[in-house]
Amino acid sequence: MWAEFLITSLIVVLMPGTGVLYTVGIGLAQGAWPSVAAAFGCTIGIVPQVTAAILGVAALLQTSPLAFTLFKLVGVAYLLYLAWSVLQDGGPIQFAQQAEQKSAFKTAISGFLINILNPKLSIFFLAFLPQFVPADATAPLARRGVLSAIFMAITFAVFVIYGAFAARLRTSLLENEHLMTWAKRAFALAFVALGLRMLFATV
Repeated sequence: MWAEFLITSLIVVLMPGTGVLYTVGIGLAQGAWPSVAAAFGCTIGIVPQVTAAILGVAALLQTSPLAFTLFKLVGVAYLLYLAWSVLQDGGPIQFAQQAEQKSAFKTAISGFLINILNPKLSIFFLAFLPQFVPADATAPLARRGVLSAIFMAITFAVFVIYGAFAARLRTSLLENEHLMTWAKRAFALAFVALGLRMLFATV
């Protein structure tokens, strides 16, 4: 069961999503160490989600369409803000030669918000974690806590690798104005697409 959990978690984390996109964007725009802060923020953003799933709070999102919709709309608005800020060379991700260097704290906070404002993440953990907790487990809550910690560790490691790889391409990107322009458009479009996907998501 542990092997199945590790493999499944790795596959889930490797799939491109808002956290991956944000971490890669920070790696390209600011470098390796800022991307570590981004990865850390995205990972910490999972904590409230898994906590809600473990304690059953996430079930409220499944049973309350209004709560789910309101939560979702806030997340969509934040993703659209990120798309707009990328094009304006403002906000967390700035593809510019003289871009303002954001503090690690601000970079992490943006990553945290990306994950905490995704209601589908809570529902995902609500359905995902119980599959790996035996019905006869003596301490099911503790078991879910351990699984959550492992999932977060995998998330952080994978995101750091994504960010480091992106950082290796940073110099080439910033030296090519044409390429930098297309990178802005691509990241903005990706955030819009993820926002639209979240907008039309259902419980």
